[in-house]
Amino acid sequence: MIDQIKQASEDFGENSSVLITGGTGSFGQEFVAHVLRQSRPRRLIIFSRDELKQWEMAQRFRPEEYPCLRFFIGDVRDERRLETAMRGVDVVVHAAAMKHVPAAEYNPFECIHTNVLGAENIVNAAIRNNVRKVLALSTDKAASPINLYGASKLASDKIFVAANNLSGKSGTRFAIVRYGNVLGSRGSVLPLFRKLIADGATSLPITDARMTRFWITLKSGVGFVLSSLAMMRGGEIFIPKIPSMKVVDLARVLAPDLPHHIVGIRPGEKLHEVMITEGDARSTVELSDRYVIQPDFHWWNVLRYDEKDGAKQVAENFCYSSDQNAQWMSDSEMQNLLRDGGYL
Repeated sequence: MIDQIKQASEDFGENSSVLITGGTGSFGQEFVAHVLRQSRPRRLIIFSRDELKQWEMAQRFRPEEYPCLRFFIGDVRDERRLETAMRGVDVVVHAAAMKHVPAAEYNPFECIHTNVLGAENIVNAAIRNNVRKVLALSTDKAASPINLYGASKLASDKIFVAANNLSGKSGTRFAIVRYGNVLGSRGSVLPLFRKLIADGATSLPITDARMTRFWITLKSGVGFVLSSLAMMRGGEIFIPKIPSMKVVDLARVLAPDLPHHIVGIRPGEKLHEVMITEGDARSTVELSDRYVIQPDFHWWNVLRYDEKDGAKQVAENFCYSSDQNAQWMSDSEMQNLLRDGGYL
């Protein structure tokens, strides 16, 4: 813990420069708010392509109050622009992605350009600028993907893991964070349910009564990213231990008196989320609060998590899925999360 606190101070101290791609999104805004509450890096760069969202974010975090902030218009598809943005940067958090499953299915080339080629651009720009650390945000959909978004993020994950081969022994380190549904994020089921309830819906749509999901709050997601940044060695995929809950139970917590109607699973949607497949089990270790999928490269042998780190190898047939989770969220626990987030 002492080592992590020391590393966190180096990552976000007054002499550090931090860049977050997709910085105007749900995660990006919470990440920036947290960093500004806890520390003051020399520069905190919000990199995104939407000038309106950047202007709106600047009204919340005014540059005169937070002089470390830089609002940098750019697209991860543009490698030269990324290189410019990363000059003098120490830490990159890569949160930009094309995430909407139906949109990715209908616009596959756009998804590939952003999620796959964008990842390559991040790697190249970071290495050329001698960035110290890059942590990329992934998704449960990258594990045994059944839609293009998941497949593109699996490819992205592979790019970031393998990037450690390119940067050399003392160069840029790359790692990945993978987690499930972020409660209340844009495009998630919670805002949909809340809008339907506010609009006077007589029932809530449920894709399948058996459907389960992992749940994490934005605040917890940011905390997990920061702790992963502090402990990363380069090449890992970090997965938090978080609770599961049926979607139908979430709907009941939000509106106890509303009935449900079944609409069927959408194309590219899973009945249950998976964050670690059985095939990844042999490379996975368990820590107190997370799992770590370790890379299958020979150089990783000296960096491997072992008993001195409190690591324990998972069983050969281990699969971390939302329906087989050992940790389940009760109605009261979900209600507390919703109240804390201002959703109840």
